Amino acid sequence: MAIFLTFLLRWLLVVLFFPFSALDKILNFGGAVAQCQQMIKPRGPATAMILAGLAVEIFCSLGIISGISDRLAAMILGLYCMATAVLFKQFWTPGDFWAHGTSRGRDLFWDFLKNFSLAAGILLVTFGTGPVSVGNFLANPFSSTHPYAEASAGAAP
Repeated sequence: MAIFLTFLLRWLLVVLFFPFSALDKILNFGGAVAQCQQMIKPRGPATAMILAGLAVEIFCSLGIISGISDRLAAMILGLYCMATAVLFKQFWTPGDFWAHGTSRGRDLFWDFLKNFSLAAGILLVTFGTGPVSVGNFLANPFSSTHPYAEASAGAAP
């Protein structure tokens, strides 16, 4: 039961990226590139960014789910969340943040905060909840948390 719960929680942590966002980028690749071109005008770099994002969403999600180099995968995915917030959730640009009624700036602000909150949750896989875990990651960034071994070992009396 503990292994299943561990798997389920890890999958729920990344389900937004894999399969949903990754599948959306694949099925609507042109639209994703067009959205990226709103920030990065040339099509070539925008296409490269979407492909890089797609790779991050797939491979880092699989790393977190499987436990293979999950700490590094979580760090990359967490940084990806922060980068997408800064690039695509620029709540400061519409200029209507303090306006009464509907505000595009406030809508973007909540999305911005959600991205950073999600990044923080994902980064807990990387760094854990204490200073010893941070040091362990910095000493061996390709290490795994061995989520399924720990879950089964923790279930034993």
